[in-house]
Amino acid sequence: MNRPEPDSRDLFAIADLAKEFGISTRAIRFYEAKGLLAPERVGATRIFRRRDRARLILILRGKRLGFSLRDISDYLSLYDADRSQQVSLLIGKVDERLASLQAQLSDLQTTISELKEIKKLADERIKAG
Repeated sequence: MNRPEPDSRDLFAIADLAKEFGISTRAIRFYEAKGLLAPERVGATRIFRRRDRARLILILRGKRLGFSLRDISDYLSLYDADRSQQVSLLIGKVDERLASLQAQLSDLQTTISELKEIKKLADERIKAG
């Protein structure tokens, strides 16, 4: 995802945010339904403020980095709370994610090595055969 240019506007329509971030309006409504976003309403129209846009940036970054919606929700729930509490939670979640990715990387490296060995043995069998 390309980093969007800072927007100096205060109000955004759902279509504006969807276009800016390359996601569907349905995805934004999904994040709203999960309680991650809370736009104001004027009749049936959703009005998003800068704060909502900032939260959407955090949601999309969290998803891209592999965090669950629960993890993202936990982090966002501390958005207006004590910063040190939010940062501590973030550090813990990042450490968990890094450990998970390191384990996956190790598993992938093992699998790649095994596949290379199988291919090597198969190539030798074809040449001998």
